[in-house]
Amino acid sequence: MTIDIPDALPSASTVLSDVAELGEKRLAALPAPQDRAAAQRAEAAAVHAEVRSLRTRFLEVHADGVYDRLTAGRSRRPRIAELVETAAEEFPGLVPTRAQIEAERRLPQAAKEGREIDQGIFLRAVLRSPVAGPHLLDSMLAPTPRALAMLPDFLRTGAAEMEAVRIERRGGTARLTMCRDDRLNAEDERQVDDMETAVDLALLDPDVRVGLVRGGEMSHPRYRGRRVFSAGINLKALGAGGIPLVGFLLRRELGYIHKIIRGVRIEDAGPERWHSPLVAKPWAAAVDGFAIGGGTQLLLAFDHVIIEAGAYLSLPAAKEGIVPGVANLRLTRFTGPRTSRQVILGGRRIWAAEPEARLLVDEVVEREEMDAAIERALERLDGEAVSANRAMLNLAEEPPDVLRAYAAEFALAQALRLYGDDVITKAGRFAAKPEPAAVQLRERLG
Repeated sequence: MTIDIPDALPSASTVLSDVAELGEKRLAALPAPQDRAAAQRAEAAAVHAEVRSLRTRFLEVHADGVYDRLTAGRSRRPRIAELVETAAEEFPGLVPTRAQIEAERRLPQAAKEGREIDQGIFLRAVLRSPVAGPHLLDSMLAPTPRALAMLPDFLRTGAAEMEAVRIERRGGTARLTMCRDDRLNAEDERQVDDMETAVDLALLDPDVRVGLVRGGEMSHPRYRGRRVFSAGINLKALGAGGIPLVGFLLRRELGYIHKIIRGVRIEDAGPERWHSPLVAKPWAAAVDGFAIGGGTQLLLAFDHVIIEAGAYLSLPAAKEGIVPGVANLRLTRFTGPRTSRQVILGGRRIWAAEPEARLLVDEVVEREEMDAAIERALERLDGEAVSANRAMLNLAEEPPDVLRAYAAEFALAQALRLYGDDVITKAGRFAAKPEPAAVQLRERLG
């Protein structure tokens, strides 16, 4: 039986809350997800499907009303993490509560109920809205409270050291070094937080004119003393349930990577910012060793990319069962549809020596020439007209509404993928293995 959605938001919210509460009682009567027999798994799936169908139809009618309530008529700018928590409080049954999400975070992926799917349903509806979606995208461009707290010291010293990233201002350039040397710069929630903090500091510092991202030297025996750009998502963390939809997958794309492209949003910046609230700067990247998965996704946001001869790029997300961020939107723009399908669907690696590599990078240089090539590139990007022109290029190549439409579908598609049987099976293998860096090497590098 299909339940009607009332036109009035309070009445509709009550209907949703009542149905969701009944669904929770039915789920609570079942064993934990990992202990369910086939019939019990089918029953749980039916419960989720019934409530999720109602959530989807509720949001088709009331997404804008819900968002206005959560943001006080769009006068507040909560980021995604705060938005979903407030939604759980204001509209019971719409998204999982903070306590439910925290309980799931302590479980391996295979033992979770899959409540992040409900966050994906909600965020898809918000981002699809031409009213709420642009407001949320803009809200994600604001500097983080952590970056604002660190800014005075950074302005004074020109340096900041975090667990996953070091940033140093030198010669008008903010040099961001990814320094997870024990895990080949594999990405997790800590890395995303540190990267967004560092990007904010670079954009907020008036003495910085250009940004550079490069991998640091590794301590793993196979790459000891050598620089590596990124091994992509931390597969061990994924299997252990430590790669959240909101705090990692969406924050990464709509937070620091979006800021590299668009800039950081400054509220009440004064009359000197009368023309735009965004402060944006050119960015270069230097790839040593390899850029796998999220590393290659990141490169698609840069203005100039230098790669070491012998290095390679790859996007093995389909093999792992997930969606490679916004690469599905951006890669075709660089390589054309056939090559993008070979890379994303077929797992093809693009080696620096291949002609196709020049569609993704600007320079291929020998290892001993990397430092000199980087300095030349930074000098070319350090011009007053560069920022204006890159902003117009970015606007032409990826209008904000194009990213918004993609991000809406990505929010739900990636949430569903996180709880696909194939992903849970593969992720479980990674979670059971020791030495996260070794896992990355064996499974991703071959």
